[in-house]
Amino acid sequence: MARCCSQAQRMAACMAGRPGVGSCCGGWVAIQMVLCPVSCHLSSFPDPGLVPAGHQRSVETVSFSPDSRQLASGGWDKRVMLWEVQSGQMLRLLVGHRDSVQSSDFSPTVNCLATGSWDSTIRIWDLRTGTPAVSHQALEGHSGNISCLCYSASGLLASGSWDKTIHIWKPTTSSLLIQLKGHVTWVKSIAFSPDELWLASAGYSRMVKVWDCNTGKCLETLKQGVLDVAHTCAFTPDGKILVSGAADQTRCQISRMSKSPRDPQT
Repeated sequence: MARCCSQAQRMAACMAGRPGVGSCCGGWVAIQMVLCPVSCHLSSFPDPGLVPAGHQRSVETVSFSPDSRQLASGGWDKRVMLWEVQSGQMLRLLVGHRDSVQSSDFSPTVNCLATGSWDSTIRIWDLRTGTPAVSHQALEGHSGNISCLCYSASGLLASGSWDKTIHIWKPTTSSLLIQLKGHVTWVKSIAFSPDELWLASAGYSRMVKVWDCNTGKCLETLKQGVLDVAHTCAFTPDGKILVSGAADQTRCQISRMSKSPRDPQT
């Protein structure tokens, strides 16, 4: 991991639309492979920054562990790298995917890392071993590229794909619990509500859907305010608000949630 050359480079990374994620502790933000500490002024990117160096091609996904100590990265070189955040040291190199790695998420216990690839598989990497060799299992069932992954607080795993479906898995048994169908184009982003009753999904169909995780029923399709591709969605920690972002660069969509999801506000 190398030092970032300048603040301007990090700002350019943000403006270029590179994938980014913030740590749970609020102390770090990773923009593609630009890693920098966050001050109380969230609009700034103070020096020094760190750039994890090791991938051979473009990085497409980054994710922090729940304890904010580790960072996972994956990309077009088909490899997954695990980094120690404070030191910038690469901890492990995970090899197994046959195509670009596009999504990743740590399990709540930090024991496992899930990665999704354009080889249409999801791999669950066991991080509990103290050796460089990391065992993994493959979850197969999608017929298209894996575009997004999301763990629930209890350890269920949701996956979205170019095949227009969402799968909810129980990784410990490699079993598919439920399949959600309703999107007319590929799924771009998914998010569990904190109580795991709902799953939100956003996609290239210019809509956000809210699903019942137990029955698989689509509870609501939110179209108002999303003028372009729905790139991302997330629940607030109390589960009362769902926020989604579109590619029109002008707005976010805010939906107040209840037992019966309501119309969105923009």
